[in-house]
Amino acid sequence: MTIKKQYQSDIDKIMVKRYDNGDDYWTTSDRRLIKGSPFSTLNCAYMLSEMGMDGSEPVLKETADLILSSWREDGRFKLTPQGAIYPCHTINAARTLSHLGYSSDCRLKKTFEHLLEIQHSDGGWRCNKFSFGRGPETEFSNPGPTLAALDAFRFTHYLNSAEALDRAVEFLLEHWETRIPLGPCHYGIGTLFMQVTYPFFSYNLFFYVYVLSFYNRAKKDGRYLEALGVLQSRLKSGSIVVERPNQKLAGLTFCKKGEPSDLGTERYHEILKNLEHKYD
Repeated sequence: MTIKKQYQSDIDKIMVKRYDNGDDYWTTSDRRLIKGSPFSTLNCAYMLSEMGMDGSEPVLKETADLILSSWREDGRFKLTPQGAIYPCHTINAARTLSHLGYSSDCRLKKTFEHLLEIQHSDGGWRCNKFSFGRGPETEFSNPGPTLAALDAFRFTHYLNSAEALDRAVEFLLEHWETRIPLGPCHYGIGTLFMQVTYPFFSYNLFFYVYVLSFYNRAKKDGRYLEALGVLQSRLKSGSIVVERPNQKLAGLTFCKKGEPSDLGTERYHEILKNLEHKYD
């Protein structure tokens, strides 16, 4: 994927914000890499990559170095200087670095091993932070981070070869059936989930269908095909139309509310291409 002229203005707007959080590469002076969303270190690196900027470009290489500086020997990433390290932090760091081309880095290899070691019994990933209190639903994994983890793992040799990832896919397919809020962070499938959201920052229909299209365990499953059908019902003239963008991204053209997204439509076509190879 190469940068198209039409996205240069969006890239420029993201680049202008690189010092807004207090330090370079969209971080703070104390290196909080998830501060300032959606213009955080992780999110900006992901968006630039999504618009076709190569990971070897100096700004992305140096941003990747900054993210990797938060890596710990046990495979986790400490994205904030204070507080606990949560699985979602490690997952989102691994996801961003994978999009930047680092999935084969020896540090990321350790991270993926770590994630498989801490996989919850239901197949997903969860933490022990109970911001909404405790209940039967909080015994389950968090679907959002689980989807993000699968997005990272698709860049690795584990894709379609590890039973552990099949269990994660099954967990998400079961969530399509129950739709109830699950996990300590209460990820549900409701009205907001069903609104087409792009870029892929949150647990939503488009992200769900896109990531699972890489996994053979999902491609031929009726629940997945039902989700795909819902997404296809939201297309307009064959194009992805962003229904629920992040309000802070309103100034960017690639994800304008109510308008077709060329990049989003490219991702939809990638879904269709993945589904052509159901049993590979």
